[in-house]
Amino acid sequence: MKTNYPMMRFLFALIVGLVLVIWPNDAANFIVMTIGILFLISGIISVIGYATSRSKKNTSAVRMPFEGVGSLLFGLWLVIMPSFFTNIIMFLLGFILILAGIFQIATLTSARKSVSIPGALFIIPSLVLIAGIVVVLSPKDAIHTAFLIIGVSSLIYAVSELINMFKFSNIQQVKPEEAQPVGEQQKIE
Repeated sequence: MKTNYPMMRFLFALIVGLVLVIWPNDAANFIVMTIGILFLISGIISVIGYATSRSKKNTSAVRMPFEGVGSLLFGLWLVIMPSFFTNIIMFLLGFILILAGIFQIATLTSARKSVSIPGALFIIPSLVLIAGIVVVLSPKDAIHTAFLIIGVSSLIYAVSELINMFKFSNIQQVKPEEAQPVGEQQKIE
């Protein structure tokens, strides 16, 4: 059976886009919880591996898996309190944007002393600074807006993939030895 990769990409992009557009705030928590589950699985595997190797005769070479226990506890914390971590991540991203905006403005101001710098170059760093302040002051709205933009972009990609799938479905695959020279290939309408 031949796998239809364009259809899989379309369905994946459609599902992701719909979830992000319909539930942008829940999607952020879901992503954090998914990461937490991965940490939990890693920790559980480590602790089970420790327990099974300890039950064997060779106990001298087996050390307590502190990383595994830490991974297990951190994963549990991520699953139980996902909003806490999304707010921390957004605060850190906002702080990074603020620093980046300030740094670029300072660099341009310093360079202006020796070189003519147009005022228009200050627009982007100012917007980055403003975006950082907005994210720090309102992390939930920033998450909502960011996931909404990503969701809409994913839906647009899904529609584009669907159009391409139908557009290119009538073109037959040509083996390299049967390929026509570049000027004589079939035109796509």
